[in-house]
Order: sequence, then structure tokens, then C-alpha cells
Amino acid sequence: MRKFSFPSALTVLVVVTLAVWLLAFLVPSGQYDRNDSGAPVQGTYHRVDSGQSFVDRLNDLFLAPVNGLYGIQDERTALVAPDNVGALYGSAGVFLFVLAIGAFITVVFATGALDRGIGRLAHRLRERGALLIAGVMVVFSVLGTVEGFAEETLGFYGLIVPLMLALGYDRMTAVGVIILGAGVGVLCSTVNPFATGVASSAAGISLGDGIVLRCAMWIVLTGVTIAYVIRYAARVRRDPERSLSGFLPGDRDGGDRDGESAVPTASEVPALTSLHKTVLVATALVFAFMIFSVVPWSSALTGDADATPYGFELGWSFPQLAALFLCAAVLVGLVARMGEQRLSSTIVQGAADFVSPALVILLARGVTTIMNNSKITDTVLHSIEGVVKGTSSGLFAVIVFLVNLPLAFLIPSTSGHATLAMPILAPLADFAGVSRAVVVTAWQAASGLMNLWVPTTAVTIGGVALAKVGYDRYLRFVWPLLAVLLLLICGFVALGAAVT
Repeated sequence: MRKFSFPSALTVLVVVTLAVWLLAFLVPSGQYDRNDSGAPVQGTYHRVDSGQSFVDRLNDLFLAPVNGLYGIQDERTALVAPDNVGALYGSAGVFLFVLAIGAFITVVFATGALDRGIGRLAHRLRERGALLIAGVMVVFSVLGTVEGFAEETLGFYGLIVPLMLALGYDRMTAVGVIILGAGVGVLCSTVNPFATGVASSAAGISLGDGIVLRCAMWIVLTGVTIAYVIRYAARVRRDPERSLSGFLPGDRDGGDRDGESAVPTASEVPALTSLHKTVLVATALVFAFMIFSVVPWSSALTGDADATPYGFELGWSFPQLAALFLCAAVLVGLVARMGEQRLSSTIVQGAADFVSPALVILLARGVTTIMNNSKITDTVLHSIEGVVKGTSSGLFAVIVFLVNLPLAFLIPSTSGHATLAMPILAPLADFAGVSRAVVVTAWQAASGLMNLWVPTTAVTIGGVALAKVGYDRYLRFVWPLLAVLLLLICGFVALGAAVT
């Protein structure tokens, strides 16, 4: 009998597309009146005739991926089609942005600067266990919160596992350092383009909206996670019998049974060259400039969402950010003296590696075009409006977080989940008098929390396999932290809703 494997995000979204298309025949069509900004006005929902024939609906299904990329919404009828005249409804801007940042990240990794930088950090702190754990986790968390650093961590088990064993810890400590370090950063994404960026675009807000709340969450939750791993590591060091992962033959001798070196030597972790340092500084400056360019500084500093923008604000969105990362990829390649052919092939390879999440985004957007053209989006919104009507703003934010937990499991793609859910969740925030940025934060926290443990993520399953730790034992290790994080997230999103 073949072992069941959870389908890919692309397959899930194809199934969702077919399911929504069929449900559109059963769900009554309707719509809200819109205000000047295009947002639905609460209490104005009414039934309307979609005016679509079976052939029209079949055409929408056929063109769903195309509409998801560059569909145009007609100003008069609000229908979406590739050859309309009106505003862009598809996700072409986000699609190109994902490919651009994929090219940039791939070029940075091709220089070897990031891998070597983390390796040198681990080597320098090798005799100070708690500081090493905290230092590596902070680096992983920073990378997670700004660029979704997750799958890339799989390459660090060969370094971190033997290092933790040599310091008297166990393999579970290494798993905690890597999975939880990067994972809590992604959970508290501040400007992560694959989570915050995609969700903000789908919600119709700036990438910088809500960054103060997300930064506060990142500081607190990262601190709690680091303290949790350090506490466990110290307990194992005092009493190895309390290890949840146990020890393999050779682990207690400073290495593992496969002959891994106990502590990497200076020759095994080469020093950073001036070129590597330059690449690392350039990378940090690119992400710092990205943050500066998208933050609505006047609103963030005054607390007034309608404050007049300062003169230095750039107000950049996805088209400008895509151009930024393409230029940055070329700049890093030139600094690293990669040569024209290698740089060109690396950029192309980087974009190719990120085609999958980019396709997920356009497929998810294609689902919303079917709902829009059949006029059932507002009907779904109206049904949910009745559920949350009368709730406080804080309770509403918590409900959004909790509702997205099972959705994050069913849709194993952060980008696809965001593109699919935000067209419904964002208008609900307007009805509840809550900032759309709070909804984005609640959504991404739910997605990030699930990704710390669900067996459908390569980061978790691949990580425990590389560390030779049982998945069941990892769940025993992580569940108390998950409970604490869940309570903290609920508190943060409720507070964020209350103050906005």
C-alpha cells in the first residue's frame, strides 16, 4: 500500500479552485454598496443577479490562473478579465516581486557569505553555550522576520548538531535552535515579503502598516523562545537523563556515530574575507532600505493613520521593491566578482527556484476572481459578518487568529493562504473597526505558529530527520512553548486591535 503524502500547495489550490467554482452555482450572489475608497459599507448587503451563463462561468474557470496574474477589473461592471479596461486585479506585481527577491537571495547564498558568517558566529561562541544558542537563534530570527528564512536552515544541521553535542547538550537542543529560531522570526514577520508582503497586498495596505506591533511581537516572542530553548538545554546539560531526544552511540563522546567532528575547527569554518564582509553589509543595507521605503513614517510616529506623509517618505510598493531586489542582486554579484555568465545564470536560477510560490500566489488570486465574477464574495463576507457582529475589537482579532489556524494546516503555503483569505478578512476588519494591519498580523501569526509543528512542512520534518530526532519527541518538546506563544499572540493582536 502506498503511503499517503499531503498534496503540494499547487494541487491544493487547484482543488480549491474547482470546489469554489462548483459552490458558486449554489451560493446566492449579492453585493454591498461601496464607499469612495471601494470598501464595502456595513449593513448594505443585498442580493443581485450575477448575470453569468454557464459558458461565462466555464470561461472564468479556464482563465482563473491568467486572471490571477494580470486580470483587469472593469470600472463599470467590476468583472475581471484579461482584456478589460480598468484597474489591475491580478497579482502581477507580487508575482514579479517574489521572483526578484528569489534572485537576490540566491545570489547572496552563492557568494557563501551568509553561510560562512553564521558558521563563524557559531565557532566564536563555541565555548559559551547559552550565548551561542541565543546568538544563533537571534540571527535566524532576524532572517526569518525580514525575508522568511526557513527552508535555508536545513543546511545548518551539519554544523549545529555536532556543536551542541560537544557542548554537552543533545540533538533536540540543535533542533530547537534551528527550527524555533527561524520559525519564531517568520511567525513575527515584520517585512517578510512572502508573508507580510503578500498578505498586505491582498488586504490593500502598505507593507509597513502595523510594523510597530509586529516589531514588539518579534522582540517578546523571540525572547521567550530563546529562553525556552536555553532552559531546556541547561536542564539536559545538568541531567542528561532528562533529554527528550536521547543520545545515539557516540553522542556523549563529543561526536555522533557517523563520525561527525565534535567541534568545528578554524580550518573547517574559514574566516570571513573582506569580500564576504562587504556582501553581508550590502545585504543588511538592502533590507534596511526596504524597511525604510515601505514604512509610513508619519502614521507610525504620530499614531494618526491619516497623517500627512513626511517629505522623506518613499511610500514604495511591490513594483519598486521588485526593481530594488533585481538591482541589489546585480550589485551583490558585481561586488562578489561573480562574472557576467555566473551572475546571469544565478539570477535566472534564483528566479526559477521561486516560481513555485509565485505560481501559488496567482492560483490563489485566480480563486478570488471566480468569486468576484460570480458575485459571491460579498455573500461569504455577509455570512461571516453575522458571526463577528457585536464582538469587541480585541475579541474579533483573536477570532481571526484562531480561525486561521486550521486554514494554515489545510493550505500549506503562506503566500497562497494569504492571497485566499485576505479578500474576506480585510473588509471584516473594516466592519469591526479594526485596522487591516492587525488582521494581517493575526493571520501571519496563525500561519507561523502552525509551521512550527505541522508535519506538512519540509522545515519541520526535514529538520528532525537531519538531526535524527523522532517527530513524536519533537512534539513533546515543543508543545508547552506553542501554548505559551498562542496566549502571547492572542494578547498582542487583542491589544493591537484595541489601540487602533
